[in-house]
Amino acid sequence: MTTHGIEFRQVTKRYGGANAPLIVKGIDFTVPKGTLTTILGPSGCGKTTTLRMIAGLETPSGGQILIDGRDVTSLGPSERNVSMVFQSYALFPHMSVLDNVGYGLSVSGLPKAEIAERARAAMATVGLVGMDARLPSELSGGQQQRVALARALVIEPAVLLFDEPLSNLDARLRRSMREEIRSLQQRLGLTVAYVTHDQSEALAVSDQIIVMDAGQIAQAGAPQDLYERPASAFVAGFMGEAMLFDGVSEADGSVRFGPIRLQPRHRLPPGPVKAAIRPEAWSIGPREAGGLGGELLKQAYLGSFQELTVQTELGPIFVVSPQVDRKWRLGEELGLTLKDHGVTVVAA
Repeated sequence: MTTHGIEFRQVTKRYGGANAPLIVKGIDFTVPKGTLTTILGPSGCGKTTTLRMIAGLETPSGGQILIDGRDVTSLGPSERNVSMVFQSYALFPHMSVLDNVGYGLSVSGLPKAEIAERARAAMATVGLVGMDARLPSELSGGQQQRVALARALVIEPAVLLFDEPLSNLDARLRRSMREEIRSLQQRLGLTVAYVTHDQSEALAVSDQIIVMDAGQIAQAGAPQDLYERPASAFVAGFMGEAMLFDGVSEADGSVRFGPIRLQPRHRLPPGPVKAAIRPEAWSIGPREAGGLGGELLKQAYLGSFQELTVQTELGPIFVVSPQVDRKWRLGEELGLTLKDHGVTVVAA
């Protein structure tokens, strides 16, 4: 029995004739059963097209797609046992919550009593008990999101797909809903593919993250691996904030950029490199002789941390500091040193 909920084998996609450019360029990946994989990337990278190919809403130009070990490449959406939660929720405005949730069952011709029973069970799973008769217009954004989720769950799909499901919610509700989706996925053992452009959302909900760039997979792995050990400058810059600096790898294995010299985790051959430095990797203190220093340009207090911009010989550097009880003066000379984490060096 396969352990893969979803499997892509050299899948390609182009719109138009054989000479049209590829939107998805021969990608391979698996989503293990009972796990949540997020497909992440900038606009136009191919992530939504990839999700739509899993759903059967787009047909691959080449390659194979398997769901639960079954080749579904040429099958339509209704033959794949998948369900999708759209960015817009796509609720029927004239239908009650109960009828919206049960719609997928009603088109299959099940008895009304069974549809109502299963719809109410799905509604209970997502916290919508007692809302049977309400219309979508009478619900908050978070409640509408739950209706869309219950409607997707009620047909008991092999694979559940999310297309930017939280983008219409405010920041606080986004955080609580992503926690609910993750909790539900783990509790029910769902196989989920989840598309977003929000890196913090991806880090919070995923067992695996696939970062796409220009139709290809730039890197795939566990969230912590991608954040702490990015394979390229692109992934380092995309997985959270990071500033890129041009540097040189020396014969002794050290890396130098500006006045800073460091020893990377993995030795690189001598030559040009890119150093990706996260804002939290900098420590602020008095300037040391020969170290990196600069003038404080901006400072913002944000409760549990401060954001600062320091003008240095390497240009303006953005710093996130946990020293919330410290108030520096604009124009003050500060020294910057690097901690052991938050630094990635890759070949240029």
